[in-house]
Amino acid sequence: MTRVRHVYECPVRWADLDMLNHVNNVTYVDYLQEARVDMLRTHAPDTRAHDLAGSPTEGLVVVSHDITYLAPIAPRTAPIAIEVWVTEVRAATVTMAYEIFDEPSDGGERVVHARAQTVLTPFVFAEERPRRLTAAEKDALSVFLEESPSPRPERSEPRHLEAGHYPLHVRFSDVDVYGHVNNVKYFEYFQEARIPVVERISAGEDHSGVGVVVARKEVDYLRPIHFRAEPYDVWSWVSRVGSRSVTVESEIRDGDTLLSRAKVVMVFFDPLTQRSATPPESLMTKLREFAALSA
Repeated sequence: MTRVRHVYECPVRWADLDMLNHVNNVTYVDYLQEARVDMLRTHAPDTRAHDLAGSPTEGLVVVSHDITYLAPIAPRTAPIAIEVWVTEVRAATVTMAYEIFDEPSDGGERVVHARAQTVLTPFVFAEERPRRLTAAEKDALSVFLEESPSPRPERSEPRHLEAGHYPLHVRFSDVDVYGHVNNVKYFEYFQEARIPVVERISAGEDHSGVGVVVARKEVDYLRPIHFRAEPYDVWSWVSRVGSRSVTVESEIRDGDTLLSRAKVVMVFFDPLTQRSATPPESLMTKLREFAALSA
């Protein structure tokens, strides 16, 4: 069987940019979703596998996302290219891989902006349950089967400190047609929760010349989040401090029920040189102290 990769040309919108004038790390997940849906709609139009792209009754829901950010995407008028393929097909899950890239027209070397991996499962929305893949769906997905996924690094034990707490309010616009918060929105939630925690830790520090960029992000989706008036709880803690990086892990909970968890590696960054930078030692000391409290 011939193995193929689907290529999707994704437009880059002005609203996708952040304060560093790069495409925000959260937006990459939106690009992956667009590429994944385009692959399923393009290559499986006459099979039940087409419904995996999204139908009123069934579709694929995300179990986990892993993204490694390699090079920023600057403002542009040309679309960004995304390759999508399948790395594993199991009884009730499919794992897809992506590469976001630019391919120079003069035949120069490909510039890879990000690599990612998503685990998905078919889901029956009316019954709120996952289901197994059908033989037709497996056949349609196996056309793109290429290689095994890489192992995921281990997570640390959860650590709940008051300084790491954030009340999460779900907006009505966060909910998709199935009545669940869309998987892309989780990345926004973890970002919203992480920023005030880091600001509390670094209070009083002058680090205006050094920012942070996300180098890697992993998100696991354990239970759906729904729209409601009461906030959910997000708990964040520092699990590792390097010389130029910090790892923050987080959980979204509804009381004792774990809904989602994330691990984010952030690298300190000089916006002038567009390279990694060494932050002030006083800031690193505060991060290490918070990490020690969390241990």
